[in-house]
This record gives sequence, structure tokens and C-alpha cells, in this order.
Amino acid sequence: MRQIRSGDVLHLTRSASPQFVRPISVRVIRVLTDWHTYHGWCWIDVYQLGARGDAVDRRSLYVWCEGVRWRTAAPASSAQAHRRPVTRRRVTA
Repeated sequence: MRQIRSGDVLHLTRSASPQFVRPISVRVIRVLTDWHTYHGWCWIDVYQLGARGDAVDRRSLYVWCEGVRWRTAAPASSAQAHRRPVTRRRVTA
């Protein structure tokens, strides 16, 4: 079984926990190893990802480690950052 690590992008369904009737995608912040659980289960701090791959919420989740599915990458973001060009001015002292 693969270990859950910080930075992993996971797809959580009912196989991970009954609470995920509607599947969600998350990016792992950290695994909460100091929170004691039943064997095979773990607590994780995550950012829930929206449809474009952006973090929309921070959550602590209780999941069955063997039920999580790894995604190869976060959903591609279609929004590009728009930047205005900086006008250069002469500096006087």
C-alpha cells in the first residue's frame, strides 16, 4: 500500500469513507499522525480542489487509507494570470 504524503493529489470516493457520497479531489497538506485512529484509517489535512484545480476549502478528513485513489495531477486550471505591464518611470532623488 502506498503512503499518503504532503503534496499528493487524491480523489476521494465512498471507498475512502462513507461521507464522500459525491467524490471530491484534494491536495494533501499533511498526514495527522499524532491523531490516534483505528488500524488502516488516518486523519489528513487537505485543500479541497474545485473544478479548475484551485483550492476552495481547507478541511481535516478521516479516510480509509486503502480506499483513496491517487490522481496523477491536479485538474488543469484554464484560468491564466493576467498581468498589466508596468510603466517604467525615471527615478529622481
